[in-house]
Amino acid sequence: MTQPSKEALSYRDSGVDIDAGDELVERIKPFAKKTLREGVLSGLGGFGALFEVPKRYREPVLVSGTDGVGTKLKLAFDLKRHDTVGIDLVAMSVNDVLVQGAEPLFFLDYFACGKLDVDTAADVIKGIAKGCEYAGCALIGGETAEMPGMYPEGEYDLAGFAVGAVEKSAVITGRDIVPGDVVLGLASSGAHSNGYSLVRKIIARAQPDLNAPFDGDKSLADAIMAPTRIYVKPMLALMATLPVKGMAHITGGGLTENVPRVLPESVKAVIGKSAWQRPKLFQWLQSEGNVAESEMHRVFNCGIGMVVVVARENAAEALRLLNAAGEKALEIGRIEPRLDGEAQTIVV
Repeated sequence: MTQPSKEALSYRDSGVDIDAGDELVERIKPFAKKTLREGVLSGLGGFGALFEVPKRYREPVLVSGTDGVGTKLKLAFDLKRHDTVGIDLVAMSVNDVLVQGAEPLFFLDYFACGKLDVDTAADVIKGIAKGCEYAGCALIGGETAEMPGMYPEGEYDLAGFAVGAVEKSAVITGRDIVPGDVVLGLASSGAHSNGYSLVRKIIARAQPDLNAPFDGDKSLADAIMAPTRIYVKPMLALMATLPVKGMAHITGGGLTENVPRVLPESVKAVIGKSAWQRPKLFQWLQSEGNVAESEMHRVFNCGIGMVVVVARENAAEALRLLNAAGEKALEIGRIEPRLDGEAQTIVV
């Protein structure tokens, strides 16, 4: 008996469009090219990206960081706002690398989806390139994975990886922090990329009009989706001018869980919440979610995206330099001796 002929199958029949992937690479090359800097030896398209540590480093220590954007992506899908989550992706890793005193050198991204929409992916990766420009690091590679059946239609996931360098003698560890030092806070641009599962829960309960005016000329959607602030260039300039004893990137865990990561066991940070005005977004989240004050400080940044510790004699100059560079920097607390059993960061 003659067997029926089998239809010839292609990769496209399985749901993977190689041509779309090639088109995406060509679309993003000009944006990646704008991020090139000293040290880049190869661009996109190779099996591996090559980078030479700049020769001005005498004893370079490499500092690496990796992160994602979390469930903020779910709001990006719902609102069809894909142009800024790439900035979030870069910010989460380069700000982490920065707190060790490192200059971010290069960045790689991972974009995964069920079906590749070239326009959406290009918007995301343009945002990644923009974030790299803000941070002064090169977008030198990445991976776009189209995996049919792995993600719902219209959804994707992101991961990023940053590498920076710092002189071995200049690594910031926090070990020199002592009582009497001053805690400075740099304003955040919003909730950054943390606490969004709670943000989404509050939105689901409150059912607000996300497009209605909310804060000046911003809608609630604008406030919620504001990209994470990248502190790299102003902080590198500050570190080149005066000694910075410690830094903390205020991400998941808020002030109360991130600041202790850079403090010696013998000290605590006492932070005064009246030192800055809590942005309207956090006021709304606390009110609509009936969120306890202690929970606010262990989930959200509450308006402070980076904490910097300096000696008392350097505080005024540090504030002057940071504000002149465009940051909104304030003195928000002090370092005190810590008794056994005391929390290492107290918000009062």
